[in-house]
Amino acid sequence: MKVIDGTNAIMGRLASYTAKQLLKGEEIAIVNVEKVIITGNKANIEKEFQETKEKVGSTQKGPKVSRSPERIVKRCIRGMLPNHREGRGKAALSRVKCYKGVPKQFEKEKMIKAGKEKGDKYIYVEQLGKK
Repeated sequence: MKVIDGTNAIMGRLASYTAKQLLKGEEIAIVNVEKVIITGNKANIEKEFQETKEKVGSTQKGPKVSRSPERIVKRCIRGMLPNHREGRGKAALSRVKCYKGVPKQFEKEKMIKAGKEKGDKYIYVEQLGKK
């Protein structure tokens, strides 16, 4: 099992790398997903997320867009997989686990550092869910 540290990792790049590894048959755990960043203008990112939330379902019925950082990152990975409802896409999606913080079982394992230098314009996934 590969353990990826999501601190300061760009969400799209993290998701595409993870999707490729999942299709190869790897099992992956992503820790610190609340510190994954989305690059771009903060106001535009928040506006697009709000529009996505309002566009689907109604207040009583689903589908609802989750605001938890784990679900946001996993949904992004799902978008990079082929046909997540059946076949190899569904099998690949079942092999990824996203965690907020670092669980005790992964504290002593070697982690792949996904994040690098931060630019000027970005927002953390955790901040996006709170809006």
